[in-house]
Order: sequence, then C-alpha cells, then structure tokens
Amino acid sequence: TKKGIHMDTYFDANILTGTGLLAPDVNHKKIRAFLQEQIKPVRELMAYYQCAMMEVETKFKVLSQELSLEYDRNPIETIKTRLKSMDSITDKLLDRGFSLTLENIEQQLNDVAGVRVICGLPSDIYELADAFLRQDDVRLIMKKDYIATPKENGYRSLHLIVEIPIFLHDEKKMMKVEVQLRTISMDWWASLEHKIRYKKDIVVEESVANELRTCAETAAALDMRMEQLQKYISAKAMAE
Repeated sequence: TKKGIHMDTYFDANILTGTGLLAPDVNHKKIRAFLQEQIKPVRELMAYYQCAMMEVETKFKVLSQELSLEYDRNPIETIKTRLKSMDSITDKLLDRGFSLTLENIEQQLNDVAGVRVICGLPSDIYELADAFLRQDDVRLIMKKDYIATPKENGYRSLHLIVEIPIFLHDEKKMMKVEVQLRTISMDWWASLEHKIRYKKDIVVEESVANELRTCAETAAALDMRMEQLQKYISAKAMAE
C-alpha cells in the first residue's frame, strides 16, 4: 500500500488524474472512498474529458495549419492540455459547497479539461478564438477577456468555456472544456508569477506584488511593440 491506499486504487487514480500521490489532507478519505465506489464511471468520465481535449486541440492545429499558409508564419507556438487532478476536483467542489459526485463534477465544474493555446501575438489570440467559436459544433458558455481587462495582479489571458461533442461508438456526448489563449510573454509571466507568489510558507509583500504587476505591464507593452513590428514588416512585404 501507499499512504493507506490499496495499490490497485492508487494506480487507477494516477491514470485518471495524470498526477502523483493524492493529497494527504482531510479530503483524502473522501477521494479514496469515491474512487473505490465509482472507479469505473470515474475512469470513463475522465476518458471523455481526455477525448474532448483532443477534439479541441485538433481544431486549433487545423486552424494553425490553415493560417500559417495564409500568413507565412505559424500563429500558434504550442498547445498544452491539462486534466484536473481528483484532489483538485474535490477541493473545488467542497469549497463551493457541493459533494463529490459524478453529476457535480460534470455540472458544477467548467475546467476539468483544459487546453492552453500559446500564440505569438495578441492579434493571433483573437483571430484564433473567433475562428474557433464560429465552428458550428462549438458552443460558447462563458468568455472572460483578461487581456482587455487584466486581473488585479496583472494576469492576462483570454478564457473560453465551451461545450463540444465527442462521438463514442454508440452515442454523442457533450463535454465542457476550458480554453486559455495567451501570448508567449503572458504565459511565462503567469508561470513565474505563480512560482514566486506561492512559495511554501512565504507571505508575498505588497512591494513584490507591485513589482510582479509592473513586470506584467512591461510584458504587455513588449507584446504591442512586437505586434507593430509584425504589421510594419507585413505591410512592407505586400508593397514590394
């Protein structure tokens, strides 16, 4: 056994969540009991979310291929996918006052499956998002533009909660996916900000928070300068 979990259950949990050890906190017993009782349907649900991420990732890869032919450059630098871990799912449900059930996972959470699209320029973000949302099998549930209106800490990104179909052998199932679109600079700032801000047992001082916000503003200014350079070069190329 590992941390009191039967090895078979532990192994299944790792496959389902794509994470390491389940968090050894007060929710640990809830997760263990839930997985022991619902291991097959939970595994199926996580597989459906995995399929939904694959569908969204493929859609963006197709768009990137098309637009790279039109603009002679690739608007997408990389695509990352993430399946929320079972301990994170449990924490979020309980924090919101919901019990850990399959129904609540599907109905109350929008970000179990996540796809992050890293773009070169801010304009690439909006062009890709618009093209993605125009597809007739993509239903927009929620849109949050943290580029136009950054979070207080300086965070910038375009968030889309969408519902898309996955086609199983005997049915079509609608699944929710969170899509985040960022530039390279937005992504590295968010990654480093999280590592700096959430160091264990360290309280971030206001001066550090202000400096992080300033770094985000500097990164955004660089994005805009690169955007202007790209437009200048493109216009010059068309004129020749």
